[in-house]
Amino acid sequence: MRAVVLISGGMDSLVVTALADFLGYDIAAMHVNYGQRTWQKELMAFRQICSHYNIERRLEIDTPFLAQIGGSSLTDNSIPVEAADLDGSEVPSSYVPFRNASFLSMAASWSEVIGANKIFIGAVEEDSSGYPDCRKVFYEAFNKAVELGTRPETAIEIQTPLIDLQKSSIVKKGIDLEVPFQYSWSCYKSEGKACGVCDSCARRLRAFQQVGVPDPIDYEERPGYV
Repeated sequence: MRAVVLISGGMDSLVVTALADFLGYDIAAMHVNYGQRTWQKELMAFRQICSHYNIERRLEIDTPFLAQIGGSSLTDNSIPVEAADLDGSEVPSSYVPFRNASFLSMAASWSEVIGANKIFIGAVEEDSSGYPDCRKVFYEAFNKAVELGTRPETAIEIQTPLIDLQKSSIVKKGIDLEVPFQYSWSCYKSEGKACGVCDSCARRLRAFQQVGVPDPIDYEERPGYV
């Protein structure tokens, strides 16, 4: 049982890594540097998570084309990172157009080469920022594309074990699995201390506050979100 696990370095990908490890998979870890603002911090988080789980097979990929394409506050410094709007319904500026499709394509390629039959990704639909490529229907369609676009003898399936969970439930699951939350990084804006006010920080802080446990990473400010 070998699985490629997409590890951004964020909280969700950390918990997914812990789940794959708990289920007994031989994990091959993949991380993508795509020109995001906090790429150095995320890469550090990826390496710390891999070391914690003794993952030796690692693939770090540089994909500058996503930054060249632009269209996101994560990859274009001329677009400001918005403060969180937890009740908003619009797709935020932090959405990187069709990013997850690029990641999954690379993960499927690597899976075919190394003989992995699962791809784990920490996508969350229920309590996400409304990104269209975090929806369950997207992954169902992409699984069909992987089936049609790989060798007939392969059987690669994308797994999204967190897709229906609230962020607070992901924190609880991480606590149950004794994950090292201190190694993860979610902030869209800063690489020193997390800003505490961007969409990703707000959703993470709210989840920890709902569970009633402190988030172990450092923040510039910790607003109350509950």
